[in-house]
Amino acid sequence: MKKVILFILVLVSVSVFSQEAKQIRIIRSPYTAFDDEKHPGATIFTRDKDSLVTLYHDGAFLTADRVVLFKGRNFVRAFGTVTIHQGDTLTQTSDYVDYNGNTKQALSWGNVKLVDSKMTLTTDTLNFDRQKQLVFYKHHATIKDETNTLKSKVGHYYLNEKRFTATTKVVVTNPEHVLESNHLDYYTDTSIAYLYGPSTIKSKDNTVYTERGIYDTKAEISNFVKNSTIYFKDKIIEGDSLYHNKYMGFASATDNIKVTDTLQNLVIKGNYAEFFEKKDSVFVVNRAVAITLVEKDSLYIHGDTLLVTGKPENRIVRIFNDAKIYKSDLQGKSDSIHINQSTGLTRMFKNPVLWSGKNQITGDHIQLLNNTETDKLDSLKILNNALIVQLDTIIDGVATYNQIKGRNMFGKFVDGKLKRFLVIGNAEVLYFNRSETGVLETITKLECSSIEITLDANNDIDTIQYIKKPEGTSYPPKDISLNDRKLKGFIWRENEQPKKMEDIFIVGDIINKIKVKDQELNVKQ
Repeated sequence: MKKVILFILVLVSVSVFSQEAKQIRIIRSPYTAFDDEKHPGATIFTRDKDSLVTLYHDGAFLTADRVVLFKGRNFVRAFGTVTIHQGDTLTQTSDYVDYNGNTKQALSWGNVKLVDSKMTLTTDTLNFDRQKQLVFYKHHATIKDETNTLKSKVGHYYLNEKRFTATTKVVVTNPEHVLESNHLDYYTDTSIAYLYGPSTIKSKDNTVYTERGIYDTKAEISNFVKNSTIYFKDKIIEGDSLYHNKYMGFASATDNIKVTDTLQNLVIKGNYAEFFEKKDSVFVVNRAVAITLVEKDSLYIHGDTLLVTGKPENRIVRIFNDAKIYKSDLQGKSDSIHINQSTGLTRMFKNPVLWSGKNQITGDHIQLLNNTETDKLDSLKILNNALIVQLDTIIDGVATYNQIKGRNMFGKFVDGKLKRFLVIGNAEVLYFNRSETGVLETITKLECSSIEITLDANNDIDTIQYIKKPEGTSYPPKDISLNDRKLKGFIWRENEQPKKMEDIFIVGDIINKIKVKDQELNVKQ
């Protein structure tokens, strides 16, 4: 029985102690007064020249010039130089404070300044919820830490997490950048900002726009995941997801990426890209395509891998593995393509082929030269085993082809279309001569050292001029067998020709689908 009574007494003592601990207590007060007319039921405490009025409540001290304590309500109103000390790390000063001991909430106004171990906050009016360890403001505030200065119209600071949730007209500045947003979380212990909604980061080297992401303001490393764009001096990088390391000068983009070179009028697209700012280089894979404007028509170049290197005055574009070219009046394909933008020279390597109008052009190496001043296609070189094939007609499932062959060929573009060809070395011609009604009359087979050919507006052969007297003649069709109607090395590659822009991705998409299926099978196994 004694133990039970003792236990009850302990509980009562603890309860009484807890209630007393929650009461606001006066620690020091030089003067005490009462004014029931102005402050009914309250006690007024006033400082002298040496000592401030000091109060204590549940781990916090409050000092002021003058304090009005409503003991029954457990409420104080403090005036003058009001200071709240909480623990060893947080201090707040202001001109006025209303503090409720029951809810542990303080409302401060007039030159409010809050300081903890990580930051300093200044504002005109501040709410402090000691129960939740939360301060918040609704009428603008400035927060400074060792890295940044943050300003916003509305904000909440969670003391235990060292986290600011700032909304409405948020601006974060330091010597390196200015960040503007309408909603972000900022951690004062790490200097990391989490961005929500439209946000802009401006620095002397670039500008970033994003609608969601993480930004390490100290390390200058960011990861943006929604509607994000980085604007460099002469490049714009867009993508569903963007990573940027400012000090390393590196950025990467994932999914639906777009890199725009504003100086070279070049746009690169793909699903993964890396940009090296100091080297001015871009690496793109997965549906990579480079798009340039040539003679008011877009030129598309695609490959498994696309690499752009060098400064604008000496820029090189390389396309690897299943490279393709598409333009409304010019298409091409090869294993790889090398473009020197400063000279305008495009080289196609390994099994190259071009289609210009009705003409299929093949050779060991193909080169295109662009006039860098007019930005128009100027000329064409086909080196070693040069061959031009043009479909003549298809009758009863049998196709016939006009063919011109030589060691090397040189073509000239006029107004963007192939107009002339010069065939040099071991030139051969096989041509089907038809009447106006399309009836095959003769087949011409000739050999000559060099030949000059002009094409009409429809890309048909208009004239053939032989530099030296040719050997050969025109034969009746019956005198030439089907096997002899093709020159040595003949090849017809129409099934590889991209007939529309989307066709440049066909092979790559098929390969990617096969890889995905293989991966799925491996997972199942």
